[in-house]
This record gives sequence, structure tokens and C-alpha cells, in this order.
Amino acid sequence: MQDKQTVEGRPLGSERYFLVREDILPEALIKTVQAKELLARGEVKTIHEAVELVELSRSAFYKYKDGIYPLSKLERERIVTISMDLEHRSGILSRVLAMLAGLEGNVLTIHQTIPLQGVANVVISMETSQMNENVATLLEKLRSQDGVTRAALIGQG
Repeated sequence: MQDKQTVEGRPLGSERYFLVREDILPEALIKTVQAKELLARGEVKTIHEAVELVELSRSAFYKYKDGIYPLSKLERERIVTISMDLEHRSGILSRVLAMLAGLEGNVLTIHQTIPLQGVANVVISMETSQMNENVATLLEKLRSQDGVTRAALIGQG
């Protein structure tokens, strides 16, 4: 049986990431980020306009666009999935959602089961980049809410 191909002791095709200072990056990478930012802010409507404005070839943009991101963007995009058991009483879920909104959490999905024996399970996925609270504090605040009998982190990305 043949071993998997490796490069420098790593499986072929595995990804590695590096934190690199901007001033040592090749100009094409910096211009790719600039073009992506122009598009994200809506200052240009097409990739053609963006690359023309930053003086980058379209082929270089397409080569690098999926491989470079500003570090601040990676730090901000945090999505967590939380499972909670809520008592089957009017307004409990509404108060939980109001609390999350008050903490600047952005709810992406909500899944609620039919209540069994007076308790419903609710799974909420939310984006937490604007929140000042860490996940542990968020869970403590959820657990302290009236009607929340359990709150647990089940996913983070």
C-alpha cells in the first residue's frame, strides 16, 4: 500500500496560513485586497472597474482573491451556534432575542422544536463580531434569563 503524498511532512494539498506584515507583501496581493475592499464598499460595481482603479490585472486578481483577506475581517467574522432549552411560556424566546440584539448579536438562524414536557429546544446561530461580550459571558447571560433552563455552545467558526 502506498503512503499519501506529502510535502515537507504535510499531506499534499493541506493548507497553511501565515501572518505577514503588509510592507513585505508583493504589490499584486496588496492591490487585490484594495480591489476587494472597493467592491465590498460598493464604490465600484464590477471587478473590471476595481482592478482598473487599483492598476491590477484581472488575472492577478482572480489568482489571489480567494487567498488573501485583511486580518481585521477574519477577526470580525465570528459565528456561534448555541443550543438552549426554554420553558414553554409566552415571551421567553422573545426576551432572549431582545437580549441578544441588545448585546449587538446578529441572529442568522433560529430552529425551535415543539415543546415536550413544558420545554422547547432552540438552536440559534448568530454572528458576534459587533458584540463586546465573549462567548463565555454570553452563555452566562443566557443562562441567567428567566425561562432558560440550559444554554450551551455547540458550534463556533
